Amino acid sequence: MSGAVPEGAPPAGRSRTAPGARLLPPPSRRRRPPSAGQLARRRILIRTTKWLLPLLALALLAAIAFWPEIEGGGESARVSFRRSAEPRAEALRVVEPRYQGVDDLNRPYTITADAAQQRGTEEVLDLDQPRADILLTDGSWVYLRADAGRYDRAARRLDLRGAVTIYHDNGTMMRTESAEVLLDTNSAMGEAPVEAQGPFGTLVSEGFRLSERGARVVFTGRARAVLEDRP
Repeated sequence: MSGAVPEGAPPAGRSRTAPGARLLPPPSRRRRPPSAGQLARRRILIRTTKWLLPLLALALLAAIAFWPEIEGGGESARVSFRRSAEPRAEALRVVEPRYQGVDDLNRPYTITADAAQQRGTEEVLDLDQPRADILLTDGSWVYLRADAGRYDRAARRLDLRGAVTIYHDNGTMMRTESAEVLLDTNSAMGEAPVEAQGPFGTLVSEGFRLSERGARVVFTGRARAVLEDRP
């Protein structure tokens, strides 16, 4: 019959599609681009967020830093600040120092050491392995050395201790454990036992006095000497 539909043909109103093709559903809504006003509001929001987030972070850090001060009270915070700002004197240490000066008659002397340490602002120095060269009135010289010492620059006083050795250029040498040297007058003294040897012989005493700018040595206390005959 002319109006009959062949078997297997698609229903009326449907188009034929190629085998294996997929039918896509129509979009649920149409996508519209943002308007100029929406773009402007979005730019303002982004710019505000860039400024606001760092400010909030700084405020949080400030609150963490100052929270102990706020919690402990203003007065205790001020006391803590003053205490931390108080200056502290530190020790000054110098390696291989060299100090030069003159006595009251303008004769030079020199003091050296392996190291010197000055505490605070005082003019007193602690010396390691101090050594001193002193020029005497008659042009001779005296050389001193010790294990340790203390030099008072204002008083021009040198205190020696530990294996103190005194050499005179006339060949005399004295050994003791402590001695006090007054650089202004080129004098020295000691209360510890002293041993001396030189052209005169050997001598042991309980102390000594070096006076008259080194021209005279007096051995104090009980003394024992062995004198040598000169030809």
